[in-house]
Amino acid sequence: MISKHNISFFIPAYNCEATVAESIDSIMLDNFEEGDELIIVNDCSTDGTEKILTKYFEKYPFIKLVCHTRNKGGGAARNTAIELAKNELLFCLDSDNVLEKGSIKSIKKYLLENQADVVSFQLLQYFSKSTAEIDYTWTLKPGLFAKTDALAVGLTPGASGNYLFTKKSWLIAGGYPEFSGALDTWGFGIKQLLTDAKVMVLEDSFYYHRLLPTSYFLRDAWNKRKSISLRATQILIPFFDQISDKDIDYMLSTKNRYNWFENIEKRPISITEEKKKDAVFAENTLQNTSKKTILSRVFNKLRGK
Repeated sequence: MISKHNISFFIPAYNCEATVAESIDSIMLDNFEEGDELIIVNDCSTDGTEKILTKYFEKYPFIKLVCHTRNKGGGAARNTAIELAKNELLFCLDSDNVLEKGSIKSIKKYLLENQADVVSFQLLQYFSKSTAEIDYTWTLKPGLFAKTDALAVGLTPGASGNYLFTKKSWLIAGGYPEFSGALDTWGFGIKQLLTDAKVMVLEDSFYYHRLLPTSYFLRDAWNKRKSISLRATQILIPFFDQISDKDIDYMLSTKNRYNWFENIEKRPISITEEKKKDAVFAENTLQNTSKKTILSRVFNKLRGK
């Protein structure tokens, strides 16, 4: 059972001068409790973000404001914040999204009551103008999110990036993948599931997810669209012992290696409940024969052998 119930909120901030104030206010005015903390990582913004964050630091001197000296990307900004977090419970809010009033209390209660590692809102309320005008809603199935669905559906709790989780689950998963661009939140959520985190979705809960043509994900997806599936594969390589050989061959094939991720709902990837019996992975080393065999297989497939 978790002994510390306070939350370390964190916001990765990059060139978000038009939206970050609303995000901060949705935490501080309606969801922040005594003992909580807010960590904001300015990932070397080039617009007026720093000026806005400085004003909030003057208003709330207890905010931890960290500035990267170079742009490292969203995954690195999130990991930086968590490394500085004092609390066991963590909540990431992207710098353009907004929390509903009092919404954090219910998901924290749900996490503690179920001794979960992760709790996600069920509804992602997408808006472009204001939170009073919802453009459309994405819905997750409530209750326990099955590990076997990790690569079988397009929308997973981790895909949104805005949810409550434990620091322990972050440590076990190995943090956010920093090489993966805008797949950092998806990749982290998948890693939590595949390292057996207990992931749950609270029914009838929601937050507001802003629609912007210049958003981190859309910008990255457009500029690097041919590499999205390759980056997703790179995230999954350490977990190939939980994926069938048939699906691995499909993901690495010349025909599908650049598009399997985009087609995941039409052609799901199966996750096994248990690791393959013949694949015993050594921790933090490539000396294990099974792991070396899988890596060789990946490289040979990608080289067309």
